[in-house]
Amino acid sequence: MTRITLMGTRRKQKRTSGFRARMRTKSGRRVIQARRRKGRKRLAV
Repeated sequence: MTRITLMGTRRKQKRTSGFRARMRTKSGRRVIQARRRKGRKRLAV
């Protein structure tokens, strides 16, 4: 049986691209701002 090669973890996902992680940096805040402007339903993971 072959293994699934691309497997991420939820914790890593939240830490790198979660809302709190985005708000921590200036560029991250710009990402959230852009997504709000675009009208995204989900701003972050």
